[in-house]
Amino acid sequence: MTVEIENAVLRFDHLQFAKPINWKISKGQHWAILGANGSGKTLLTDTLLGKYALKNGRIICSDDNGNQQPMTNVVKSVAFRDIYSIIDTQNSYYQQRWNKGDEQEVILVKDTIPKANQSWLEELTDWFGIDDLMQKEINSLSSGELRKFLIVKSLLSKPRILILDNPFIGLDSKSRGVLSDLFQRLADFNQLQIVLVLSDPKDIPEIITDVLAVKEKSIVGQFKRNEFIEDITLIDNLFNKHNSSLLEPVVFRRNEKLSFDNAILFKNISVSYGNRKLLNGLDWQVKKGEKWALLGPNGSGKSTLLSLVCGDNPQAYANDITLFDRKRGTGESIWDIKKRIGYISPEMHLYYLKNVKCIDVVASGFFDTIGLYRKYNNEQEIQALEWMDIFGIRHIQDSSFLSVSSGEQRLVLLARVFVKNPDLLILDEPLHGLDIFNKQRVKRIIEEFCSDNKSLIYVTHYEEEIPQIVSQRLVLSKNN
Repeated sequence: MTVEIENAVLRFDHLQFAKPINWKISKGQHWAILGANGSGKTLLTDTLLGKYALKNGRIICSDDNGNQQPMTNVVKSVAFRDIYSIIDTQNSYYQQRWNKGDEQEVILVKDTIPKANQSWLEELTDWFGIDDLMQKEINSLSSGELRKFLIVKSLLSKPRILILDNPFIGLDSKSRGVLSDLFQRLADFNQLQIVLVLSDPKDIPEIITDVLAVKEKSIVGQFKRNEFIEDITLIDNLFNKHNSSLLEPVVFRRNEKLSFDNAILFKNISVSYGNRKLLNGLDWQVKKGEKWALLGPNGSGKSTLLSLVCGDNPQAYANDITLFDRKRGTGESIWDIKKRIGYISPEMHLYYLKNVKCIDVVASGFFDTIGLYRKYNNEQEIQALEWMDIFGIRHIQDSSFLSVSSGEQRLVLLARVFVKNPDLLILDEPLHGLDIFNKQRVKRIIEEFCSDNKSLIYVTHYEEEIPQIVSQRLVLSKNN
């Protein structure tokens, strides 16, 4: 099987690469497309999939005998944005996964699967260890569980080429190992060729044979896997576009003295849905100024625990919860809680499907809304732009949030977290999809922002992503 982009020039000027695109996927090759956030990686794969009209050139898909084949029969693609296709984000809302009284309107995972070879489906779910997901409501899955399910769903039609956009992010270490092994198994037994879109060279698995390096909408070169990994100069050039800014001091507006002793005080917390108990008798105290890592495998209840803190889960009222020294249920509103918390998560990113300017997304952080329903004032606009400067994204302030890359979207949502100078930061997988440089930038911003009495809860599946200021850990298991 051969798929090729030959001298392709996109019809619309704002989408065009610096030079005509030439790239060929030959039989037996497994590719990684590497580049910084906003470099054009997704644009390149979308071009291959025929999502954009061409001004010049052509896209060819042919079998081993040279016969032309429909691209849709040969190539399947899975990206974070594809979760929109299985969760109706237009007719559901972010907190709905915690409001189980609405569950009659939510379909089960198994009901989203088209008619397929049942034995092949069972084999895939067994390989990936997601048999238990089939009976769950689709909007109750964590982002990691959704990624697993999307990958399995894409494999049901047995494509010859599978394109996966950052498939490892959001997966715990065990699941990342399972996915790498699954790639090799599928390549060996089903002649599947893999194309991975990655933002970090350390995510390149052993199965990859070739690397396509992309920078600023230009193909830098095509390399063999080991050749690319060993070329430190090339990697530095590819990612560290503005590395001098890492040395510049970050200036923040500071709050007045914080007037509480405990940001969080949980006593004997339990949360159940039907016969499924996610949290069972949990005690947790986060004092003012403490920095915590919240760890555990996919499905262990991390998102559920955070939903209790942020006021999104109605089961908070059935538990002994104190936030900022005020016991829940004593008259405070959800907005009283949220105004002191800066929060980001993969699930929030998923539901922020808003065709508004990036600066409007940042400014929505002042009002704790998903979407902007109130006009921000001049002072708030200045603060929003200051935070876009800090995160290196001021140049996209007037761009539609939906038109920028997923990595740039993540930076916009991070600026939204910090814009109101919160007392407590809750960062659930904040480095999702970020390239090497932006991971360094964001970690440094977090560390400097939290250097005084700010409290921090940091969730990740990567040990190396935990900021150095984190000194305490809460580790959840699936059997809480």
